[in-house]
Amino acid sequence: MKSKLSTFLIEKKPILKSIISDLSKEFKYVSILGADTIGTSYNVSRSNTAVSDSRLCERGFVARVFNGVNYSEYSFNKLDDVELVKQEIRKVASGDIKKYQAKGVKLMAFPLIKDDNIVDEFHSEFEIDPDTISAEDKLSKLSEIMKIGLSKSEAFIDFRVGFEEVKLSKIFLSTEKDLSQSILFCVSYLVPIAKTEAGIKYNFAATSGLVGYEIMDKVITKVDNVAKSVVDLFDAKQVVPGEYDIICDPAVSGLIAHEAFGHGVEMDMFVKDRAKGEEYINEYVASEITNMRDGAQSGLEVGTYLFDDEGTIGNDTLVIDNGVLKCGISDLLSALQLGTTPTGNGRRESYERKAYARMTNTFFEAGDGNLDDMIKSVKKGYMLEGFFSGMEDPKNWGIQCVIALGREIIDGKLTGNVISPVTLTGYVPDLLKSIRMISNTPIVLSGSGYCGKGHKELVKTSTGGTYILAKGRLS
Repeated sequence: MKSKLSTFLIEKKPILKSIISDLSKEFKYVSILGADTIGTSYNVSRSNTAVSDSRLCERGFVARVFNGVNYSEYSFNKLDDVELVKQEIRKVASGDIKKYQAKGVKLMAFPLIKDDNIVDEFHSEFEIDPDTISAEDKLSKLSEIMKIGLSKSEAFIDFRVGFEEVKLSKIFLSTEKDLSQSILFCVSYLVPIAKTEAGIKYNFAATSGLVGYEIMDKVITKVDNVAKSVVDLFDAKQVVPGEYDIICDPAVSGLIAHEAFGHGVEMDMFVKDRAKGEEYINEYVASEITNMRDGAQSGLEVGTYLFDDEGTIGNDTLVIDNGVLKCGISDLLSALQLGTTPTGNGRRESYERKAYARMTNTFFEAGDGNLDDMIKSVKKGYMLEGFFSGMEDPKNWGIQCVIALGREIIDGKLTGNVISPVTLTGYVPDLLKSIRMISNTPIVLSGSGYCGKGHKELVKTSTGGTYILAKGRLS
């Protein structure tokens, strides 16, 4: 079954084309992005049941025109008065220039966007349409899973279960382009919470993908593992700060990729001279066995799309090639300013927000190592599993990753001892140059959360990879 483009956008398309046609007589570049996203979030816990709109819900448009120096944008959500819309776009385009020139502000000039002639569409595929399942049945399923989870330990005081369905529709129109995409993705969360003598312990497991309600079959299979991970925390000890051999599971590998070579190579930071990664293009930043990708076409997850919010076709970008940093990821305007080819990473939180260079599906490629051999090679270290959060300083390339737990390895064997919480810190090139084995296990991607640009501008991304063996500073 294929996702269908929103009827609203289909109906408005001829009107938008007429606006572009008229404004193109006055401006050398005109484009309009149309967005119509609907979604619902369902959550159950021991004390609460909630149904709400997804935070991604939106319906509106943003026009971009070349004002002679750079680009002006105008967002709107009504098309009742087409002449008024065109008038407002003209006003913004001329007003921007006059306002800043009057204040003596030096404007950054941009070259004209050269559009290729492209007509294309994308519809994600799924098995079960969430709309065919009633809200009552969805909540009943979540409650059933919650009860199964609560039965796994008498120490559990709650076992929260969430499910979110999002149907995203977008069109991008210019004098040369006519693009549309309709994408359905679903995300589910399991959050066991226990109360012990050592305090409150919790963890989470997420399932996501460009899938329909069939995702619930996978969710149920994760109950045992996430419940056990919390039980294992009951006797967890604090780590003795220091540098250790670390084996990172796909979730932790993905977090490192996201923080280190996601934000660190977003090329709008190059324009602002705020990313140290710019100094390392075509230089070794990781061990020679390390390869990393980002791109809307690099994987099939919540970061997948046909085109970005500036009408650039999504890409499969090899960011690190055998340890060498080959390129960054860029939005269209940053690429114009830097004289590079845009990678299709221009993304907006909504039609009302600016487009920034943002990650999509970011992950380390699989290697040829065997996980058992990786464990056997560790004299003293930890297997790191799951994550809670991460931060990066692109200017100085420091990284901080908060890990759910670490499993002790002594003389090549897992001892059963657990440490938690765990914080992994360090200088990005030092961390990645220390990678000495990467497993040949299947790449695992997860799109459980949102990624912010700094502290805002949230978009959906996915991260992942396989198991990596490196040296890490833990505290």
